[in-house]
Amino acid sequence: MTSGSAATAAAVTFVWLGMVLAISFLETPLKFRAPEVTLRVGLGIGRLVFRALNRVEAALAAALVVAVAAGDPPVPVAVLTGLAAVLLAVQIAVVRPVLNRRSDRVLAGEEGGRSRAHLLYVAFEVAKAGVLLALGVVTLSV
Repeated sequence: MTSGSAATAAAVTFVWLGMVLAISFLETPLKFRAPEVTLRVGLGIGRLVFRALNRVEAALAAALVVAVAAGDPPVPVAVLTGLAAVLLAVQIAVVRPVLNRRSDRVLAGEEGGRSRAHLLYVAFEVAKAGVLLALGVVTLSV
């Protein structure tokens, strides 16, 4: 892998990882502990935040794929890049629509506890963070 493409891939990877950690593991849990933030308000904010995050993630994933593809990557870099992109794609195309339908019901006034789809989304976030961390470390060592 060329030094320029490796540096670009590492930078994009760590920016992406930082965003996931900041939004998914810091801002989101804290939002629901703030005074006066109801479930409906939190869900409304969360939908906007995660829609924006996923759009930025998609752009970062595309930039990462281009940087990696341009640099003749070693197999671990290519596999981890593909895995990060697939995890994101499944979150956006499969899990988020289920969460959106649930939040639509809650925002319309229905009651409901935490959904299994939410737990699945969290599992994907944890997996994605682990993949991005591994990718960043591997890319730095190329």
